[in-house]
Parts: sequence; structure tokens; C-alpha cells
Amino acid sequence: MSSDLTGKSALVTGASRGIGLAIATELARRGAAVVITGRKPEPLEEAAGQIRTAVSGAKVTATPGNTGDETHRAEAVAAAVAQGGIDILVNNTGINPIFGPLMDADLAAFRKIFDTNVVAALGFIQEAFRAGMRDNGGAVVNISSVAGIRSTGVIAAYGASKAALIRLTSELAWELGSNNIRVNAIAPAIVKTRFASDLIAGDNEARALKGYPLGRLGEPEDIARAAAFLASDEAAWITGETLNVDGGMLSTGSM
Repeated sequence: MSSDLTGKSALVTGASRGIGLAIATELARRGAAVVITGRKPEPLEEAAGQIRTAVSGAKVTATPGNTGDETHRAEAVAAAVAQGGIDILVNNTGINPIFGPLMDADLAAFRKIFDTNVVAALGFIQEAFRAGMRDNGGAVVNISSVAGIRSTGVIAAYGASKAALIRLTSELAWELGSNNIRVNAIAPAIVKTRFASDLIAGDNEARALKGYPLGRLGEPEDIARAAAFLASDEAAWITGETLNVDGGMLSTGSM
């Protein structure tokens, strides 16, 4: 078995920065041709350029659009198929416009979180299934969160959506196994990205570090290497699992 992805075609959603960009870069470094998505064309093209700079000879296609748009999902999957098929799908897109108690949550925003973090992920998987995975197999990696495993009291709506994504992962592993499609998830703790900036602003980072046995917060590359492993043949008999990449945080019993 090998972690070499040469000849594979991958689609990574939400890859204009942060974890998604790191995953796309790592897949390209291991030889995969990569399609990346994001809402804004200019940052997405910049991300594609960063991948090409980091990985000599990288094959990268930028396909901008809204993950909630069915037409965009079809176009992104078609772009992956055009470069040789759809072997790997990484659902990384995620939003979190709600902080604080659920009793104060705006329900329209709550629905949007689930539409983006869960429904759109299923939509991408359906597209990939119809476009080639049904007959040829493949690997799906859903980026969840430790907030989907343990309550935070701060990002409750986001956590509920990520718990649903974990459950979706398990259900699809059961449903798609006979098609040789592996479906796994990764649950990161706090990773130092713009997305997590509110959680680690000011003195929050020092307080957060106390809950991490390894003594540091995550870097996007920590998640990228885990995603590449799950997408590779090294994980050929792993499906339906959620891999906690959290610096040991969940082992402490606190959040």
C-alpha cells in the first residue's frame, strides 16, 4: 500500500485558504491532479498559484462558485472528471455565522449552517457518485470538528452541524461500501486559521493551550496529512471512521 496519489483526480471544496488549501497542496504534492473550489474567483486563483509554487508541475484547476449551488457542484465534479476521473472528494467547506446560546440563534442562519456544512456535502458526494465513483470506487473525506463530538457552549449550531456530518459519514460508509467507496471524516480541534481567529484572539489562545496535552494548537498541515492518508491506499480498509486530529484535547475531558 502507498500514500502516492499519482494518477488520481481530487476535488477539494473550500480550498481558497486555511485547511482546504493545505489539503489541496498536500494531495498535489503526492501526485494528484486537484480541482479546488471557493466562492470568490480571485482568492481561489491565488490559491491555485500558491499550490503551483509549492509543488512543481502541480495540476490545479480553480472552479469558483457557491457550494450550495447544484449547478456549481456539477461543474466542479465535471472539472475533476475532465482531468481523469473523480477518485478523491474532500468536503471542507464550512461556515459558522452563529456564536452563543441556541435560544438566541436566528433560525435562518441555523438553516444556512446545515445547508452549507451538511446538505451541500451530501450534494457533492451524490455528484461524485453519479460521475464515476459508483463504478470505479473512490475515497471521500469529510472535514468535521471536535465540536461535533463534545459540546462547547460557544459554537453550538456549528457543532450540531458537524455532528450531523459525522453521522452522515457513518451512514454513507455503510451505503457505499459495496461500490468500493470509502467515506471517512476528520475532526480537528482548534487549527490556526482565519476561520478560528475569534476563538484564539487576545488571551484566548493561551487559555486554549492549557487543554492540549501536546502543548500547541493545530496547523493546517496537520489536517492535510491526515486527509491525504485517508484518501490513499494506506487507508484501504478504513471506512466510516472519524479521525480526531486534536493534539490530545479530547483526552482531557474539557473543551
